Formats: sequence, structure tokens, C-alpha cells
Amino acid sequence: MKVEGKVLKFGDKIDTDIIIPARYLKYTDPEYLAQHAMEPLDPEFYKKARQGVILVAGKVFGMGSSREQAAIALKAAGVKAVIAESFARIFYRNAINNGLPAIVLPNATKEINEGDYVVVDVETGEIVVNGSKVLKGKGLTGMPLEIVKSGGLIEYLKKAKV
Repeated sequence: MKVEGKVLKFGDKIDTDIIIPARYLKYTDPEYLAQHAMEPLDPEFYKKARQGVILVAGKVFGMGSSREQAAIALKAAGVKAVIAESFARIFYRNAINNGLPAIVLPNATKEINEGDYVVVDVETGEIVVNGSKVLKGKGLTGMPLEIVKSGGLIEYLKKAKV
């Protein structure tokens, strides 16, 4: 499974309150949440992400509360995958459960720049930057890969007839 797009880049310790501020959590519509994704750092994020982007970030992406809406908002905004140097465990699992690929790549913020075009092989973790530079991240395998390929945990379980 491959996803590709232009890079939007952020730094370290992007918490879930930055990804989707708490004041929007009373809403459940993914499209509404998407319009406010990353709003504290980039009020234009939604407009940029609508074209389909790959989000690149530093260490501990998604730290903070366990709000599932963070992954939902990013995916609904147009984020095709998140590449980060490390993830908060609960965000990582929420991303997988919502069908949003999460790829760990040490030094991601040093290797990939804002505006680069990347192709990500979700299974192998291979990331091709601007058609030439090849990086090796940690891909998804087993059940997490199958969940993402299905579009999320609910769709995976429907197919599995569990």
C-alpha cells in the first residue's frame, strides 16, 4: 500500500490539543473536526491538507490526552499518513484504528522538508523524497497493516466477521 503527497512539516511534542483543540470535542462530525485540525499552529492547515498531504513531525507526536478525534481530524482534513520520529503510544494506536498510516522515521525532520513530495510504502516503511532520496522508516505489518488497508478497525472487523 502506497500513499503520496506534498509534505506539511511540524516539530517535536505536538500534542492532541494542538492537533484538535478541546473546544471542538463536543462535535462528532469528522469534516467539522478537520476544519480545525492543527489550528493553533497553522490556521491554514485545513486548506493546505485538503489536497492530500503527508504530515511530517518530530518526537512524541500526539502526546497528551487520548482523544481519538486527533487522528480522525487529521485523516478527514486530507492527511494520508503521518511520518514522525516517534509517536505517543495512544495516538499511534488511534491512528491505526482510524485507518491513518503512522510511520516512524528517526531524524524525519532533518531528512524531509516542508513542501517535499514523498511516496510512502506503508508496509515496508520506504519513503522516497522528491523522486530520488530513499529513506527507511518502520512500516506496518500484521494486523495493524490490515486495519489500515481496510480503512480502520470498524471496517476491518466487518470484513473479518468477528
